[in-house]
Amino acid sequence: MPIAGKGMLLTSMDIDAAHEAEFNRWYDREHLEERVAIDGFLEARRYVAREGKPKYLCLYSTATSAVLGSPTYRAVLANQTEWSKVNIARFGNFIRAVARITISRGKGRGAALGIIRLRPPSGGADKLRAALEEQLDPARLDGIISMHLLESDPELSRPITDDPSAPSPGSGDWFVLIDATDVQAVPPASAIVTDNIAFRPLVVSSGVYDLMWDLAKSDLS
Repeated sequence: MPIAGKGMLLTSMDIDAAHEAEFNRWYDREHLEERVAIDGFLEARRYVAREGKPKYLCLYSTATSAVLGSPTYRAVLANQTEWSKVNIARFGNFIRAVARITISRGKGRGAALGIIRLRPPSGGADKLRAALEEQLDPARLDGIISMHLLESDPELSRPITDDPSAPSPGSGDWFVLIDATDVQAVPPASAIVTDNIAFRPLVVSSGVYDLMWDLAKSDLS
């Protein structure tokens, strides 16, 4: 499997330009390393949008999706650093999805990433998954090295807050990830889903992102 583990936390957000430098400093100097160090976390990747919104995207790979509901992880969330509290409070258009990786085909990770957000129909998960598995085949696409499906867990994807009425965008959505060596290869690969008459009504959004950097557990001292 080209993605480490079987679980993933996907977060995406915008940040006001006035705070963007500090936001990136926090992510690069504290946050990513802090998260990857948690038991069950395996690696993390940061992206910035070339086309699409929100501007920033991060993918955290975990051994299983259950890691993201574990007491260890919950304790970290309940005891954020002061720097984290300041930056998290500035997030705009925040999406948080805790997901199972149910399809993962190909080998390796690319410098460019296509992402498609889907809203599965009620009662149609099995049929949609089977249809996507037929389409997500990187071997048929030049410049595409791996393709994946993330299925969100609505309960684990709820916002990090004690407010039960807080909105939870993305909590029940699925995400198709397309890893590419050439950014020009992403749009035609994405079109396999976004232009497909069967999938088109389910598409919430799509985008193209550039890899900023990645961090694996083995990189930590």
